[in-house]
Amino acid sequence: MSDSQTDLYEKPINSQRLFEGKIINVRRDEVTLPNGRTATREVVEHPGAVAIVPITKEGNIILVRQFRHPIGRVILEVPAGKLDPGENPEACARRELAEETGFMPQKLQKLTAIYTTPGFSNEIIHLYMAEDLIDSDKLPDEDEFIHTETYSPEQIRQMIASGELCDAKSLVALCLAGI
Repeated sequence: MSDSQTDLYEKPINSQRLFEGKIINVRRDEVTLPNGRTATREVVEHPGAVAIVPITKEGNIILVRQFRHPIGRVILEVPAGKLDPGENPEACARRELAEETGFMPQKLQKLTAIYTTPGFSNEIIHLYMAEDLIDSDKLPDEDEFIHTETYSPEQIRQMIASGELCDAKSLVALCLAGI
């Protein structure tokens, strides 16, 4: 950290685990602010995830449509999934793509990694572009119900413009993939 940033740093005083779940944990931290005052920070801990833009040999993009309980609706997004403990993001991207779409990439390029909501969560999503897809077994998790759909880049751009495609990780990944 450069000297110009030390006046922004919050120093942890104590931390209390409030909830431990299957996907997330929640904790409450007490911190000392740069001005010496104290504040409370609530943090959602997440193990991290991957999201993949799969591009067919024809140049089309495979998306998944699924119900997302927190927002109460079905949305369209790029294939994605949570990292298993100790799992390498690239291995996770290959696994998730096969599970959700039935394709395995021969070429996998990391685009970047993004923090989804750093104001209250430490979740990081590693974004990939997958090409040269070969058939694999589609094996979604037992609690996962997904439709796979293929769209042209022009259709993707129209769905983004209309707001039909509105998932943040998907928008960033598609943009970085040049769609």
